[in-house]
Amino acid sequence: MTFVEALTSAARPVIMEVKRRDADGTDLIGARTVAEVVAGYEEAGAPCVSVVTGRWFGGSEELLSEVAALTDLPLLRKDFLTSRRQLRRSRELGASAVLLTVKVLPTDVLASLVDHALDLGLTPFVEVTDATEAAAVPRASACVIAVNNKDIATRERLPGDLDRSTALLPTVLNTAPRRTISASGITDPTDAAHLLDAGYDGLLIGTGLLRTADPAQWCAALDAARAA
Repeated sequence: MTFVEALTSAARPVIMEVKRRDADGTDLIGARTVAEVVAGYEEAGAPCVSVVTGRWFGGSEELLSEVAALTDLPLLRKDFLTSRRQLRRSRELGASAVLLTVKVLPTDVLASLVDHALDLGLTPFVEVTDATEAAAVPRASACVIAVNNKDIATRERLPGDLDRSTALLPTVLNTAPRRTISASGITDPTDAAHLLDAGYDGLLIGTGLLRTADPAQWCAALDAARAA
């Protein structure tokens, strides 16, 4: 099953993230093993898993390879990917989707990487933070567009602005993407429910789930909030 197929068919479209550290350098794995984290996500019904390989967050290519060996769920590689070589390497390591950040990629490079990702069978997971970036996404109908509620200019150290997702959704929808995602800064199940009910196709949650003792319980609270 592809990344988009898994997300689309999910009863609860929450992409759950494996990340070693938060933006302030705090350990998020603790005494657990990566295998235990992944197993917890599978038990919670994750349709897809995001793996942060970026050094900011203590990631590495080895982490992606490790997670790929632990699960058959489609994997998103999150890093600042800027070259075709990195996309090919992501595919080799087991990724099904790759993060492409509009803010750090020139327009021609972004277009080239989107094309190459699709040629490799990878889903372009394109991150935007404002209307200008959303309008710049090439081949949007083939991409997942994710609104990042945090800012890389501050190394994502400030709290997430969930109002950004709410405000940008109409603009993102106008690009007719394959799927829309609200990403980062989502910690409360009620906030998560509001974003899904507002019209997002899915959410990407990392720190919020890694800091909870039981991802399945967090997801049950999300379900309850949506039912209410």
